Amino acid sequence: MHMADALISPAVGATAWAATAGLIRYSSRKLKKTMDDHRIPLMGVMGAFIFAAQMINFTIPATGSSGHLGGGLILAIVLGPYAGFLTLASVLIVQALFFADGGLLALGCNILNLGFFPCFVAYPWIYRKITDNRHGRGIVTAGALAASVAGLQLGSLAVVLETLLSGISELHLGTFLMLMQPVHLAIGVVEGIATAAVVLFVSKVRPEVFEAAAPVKGGKTFSTAGLLAAFLAAALVLGAGVSWLASTYPDGLEWSVQRAGIREGEQPGRGSMHRAAEKIQGKTSILPDYDFRIDDGPTGTAPSREPSGWPTSGWGTPVSGLVGGGLTLIIAGAVGLFLHRRRITHR
Repeated sequence: MHMADALISPAVGATAWAATAGLIRYSSRKLKKTMDDHRIPLMGVMGAFIFAAQMINFTIPATGSSGHLGGGLILAIVLGPYAGFLTLASVLIVQALFFADGGLLALGCNILNLGFFPCFVAYPWIYRKITDNRHGRGIVTAGALAASVAGLQLGSLAVVLETLLSGISELHLGTFLMLMQPVHLAIGVVEGIATAAVVLFVSKVRPEVFEAAAPVKGGKTFSTAGLLAAFLAAALVLGAGVSWLASTYPDGLEWSVQRAGIREGEQPGRGSMHRAAEKIQGKTSILPDYDFRIDDGPTGTAPSREPSGWPTSGWGTPVSGLVGGGLTLIIAGAVGLFLHRRRITHR
């Protein structure tokens, strides 16, 4: 559900950037008050894990489309909503800058759609209400499914509204919704199952993490070395191995755009800001579309995918998984370390 710049007008993009900047500042201030030693490495490793997980597109049967995990709910549950939002923002920034996955002008929209709704709506108002801090298999699965579906439905609705407000086409709201909502319902179910699996694993290995991620400090001393090693190993396996098996069908947003007949590049607002963002992204993207650079074509758009045999991609994909996971680990971990040091300084 990474939006390309071609779907966004400068006005909508700038508004979303401003809203995202405000949320990042708000989350940073909140997290600075509760940041502990355990969350710093967890932010980095969990960020790398979500980066790798987002590379695994799975086919949605009978549609010719695919989906991937958003990861916002997983991060919110394990790290808390503020650290989760900042970590997912780090993932999306790395994707946009270094891999041209989602546009720079649309980056604010992507952070809002994939980060705000799961971290600040679905997690506190659905997941926590259902589970009430219990970690039994049934209750966690129910909470994860309900929250994941709700988060993705809200995010996909936001995509539709942002596109229409940008003046992309005269497409009727209902038409785009009828394409976007059902396909992201299916993706939400898969994300819910994956989220439940991750939460149940963490609750078995190191349940104290959930107390440390709560708004009030848990105050307990414990080691997360085993948990960090497990998620780091999972990130390596997913990014450098399983990513080769990712579906080659277009993701839910691409699929909906194609079938809705939206013609990218014809919106009235396209102009100098789009070209400037595209130029910057062309210089910063070291592995555009998660592959080795071939030409200087447009960036900020997803590659045209056609079904093919195994492996579904070349060596650029596992290299991208390793490089992107490493960059996300460093950036998200650095954010946590910076906030932790600011907390100590202002005591």
